[in-house]
Amino acid sequence: MNYIRKAGIQDSSRLAEILIFTKRMNYRKIFRDDKVSFGAMQVYPLAQDYINHSEKLENIWVYDDEFVKGMIHIKDKAIIELYVDSFFQNEGIGAKLIEFAIQTFHVQKLFVLEKNIRAIRFYQRHGFSLTHERQLEEGTTEYIVKMTYKRDCRLQ
Repeated sequence: MNYIRKAGIQDSSRLAEILIFTKRMNYRKIFRDDKVSFGAMQVYPLAQDYINHSEKLENIWVYDDEFVKGMIHIKDKAIIELYVDSFFQNEGIGAKLIEFAIQTFHVQKLFVLEKNIRAIRFYQRHGFSLTHERQLEEGTTEYIVKMTYKRDCRLQ
């Protein structure tokens, strides 16, 4: 059974909730900026933005098996974002989303925070390799690194 479907307006609140809380959990220790984590990043304004600008949902797919547990944003053969609600991590949802992206959209690359070792290892298990390309994440002092997909380097 396929639980991955295109995101719609009805998913706006759940997507915002997943994005805000997961980013807080994963990035607070990297960025150490509570003004952003708990001030600028809020669920309601993000949900409203999706509702008011539904075109932002155009390239987002959700994992929904009774309710939305994860999401992936894909554009131009690249993974822009992949997040799974913290309560449902380590259940294979992220793996299913990344396999969907590889098989359906033939993704070739992504950028990940250099200090997000857990995410880097996840992507490596799914056939992505670090490149030597890195750049500052816009508006921060942290670096993002490019990873590219090669099916034959997938770890089993």
